[in-house]
Amino acid sequence: MRLLAAHGLRPDTDLGQHFLLDENLVDLAVREAAIGPADVVLEVGPGIGVLTVALARAAAAVHAVELDRRLESALADALSGCDNVVVHWGDAMRLPLSDLTPPPTALVSNLPYDIATPLLLESIWGLPTLERWCVMAQREVVDRWLAAPGGRLYGGPSVLVQLALATTFRRSVGREVFVPRPRVDSALVAFRRIGPGPGPGVRRLVRAAFGARRKTLVNALALGGADRAEVAAALAALGHPPSVRPEALAPADFPPLAEALGWTD
Repeated sequence: MRLLAAHGLRPDTDLGQHFLLDENLVDLAVREAAIGPADVVLEVGPGIGVLTVALARAAAAVHAVELDRRLESALADALSGCDNVVVHWGDAMRLPLSDLTPPPTALVSNLPYDIATPLLLESIWGLPTLERWCVMAQREVVDRWLAAPGGRLYGGPSVLVQLALATTFRRSVGREVFVPRPRVDSALVAFRRIGPGPGPGVRRLVRAAFGARRKTLVNALALGGADRAEVAAALAALGHPPSVRPEALAPADFPPLAEALGWTD
């Protein structure tokens, strides 16, 4: 708060800025990400550097990606003496993060709410060197990532996350630890990689499947260009009736279904 005041700054909620003030949660995020002296960390949305400083103390190097140039002087102030931090100015969804050198091994961030899901998903297949994640996001969004088949929150993000990542930690976080207070509750969640990111064909299949959620999977994929009979036959080989809906399939069902349908590119 003193740093914000000293630089005459107010968080811009239009950019999803809700700065984390609780140092205990900062330490918890670093710990649950298992950051060590060999790690290179990617942080998206460092804000005024509260988490960035903690990451710099624990890791070999930190890539901090920040969109808001208003924060430049405050962030430089906070990072004084942190010679292992490089700040990359720009939109994390547009910057070529795969070109970062050295490449990141962990992603630890208090994510802007509006890009939490697309950024997490893109990091899974776009940054194959990532081994661990520990991120703060809207609680319902985290619940969607972790949802089991058949549930109300289960969908495309659930499938794509769970195909590549295993959850190692989750904790709900109240609104009072942020400035300004968000209108929704948050959650801190940690993952470790258990497989490569889903390929383009699987991603296309998942999008088509859940793009028409109220339809059967046969009809949903037909809208995406698949042959109904081929889909029904592939589902039967996986032990599912032709009337099955997308939310009834487990994440592990989607790669063999994509392969059977020839959705590999």
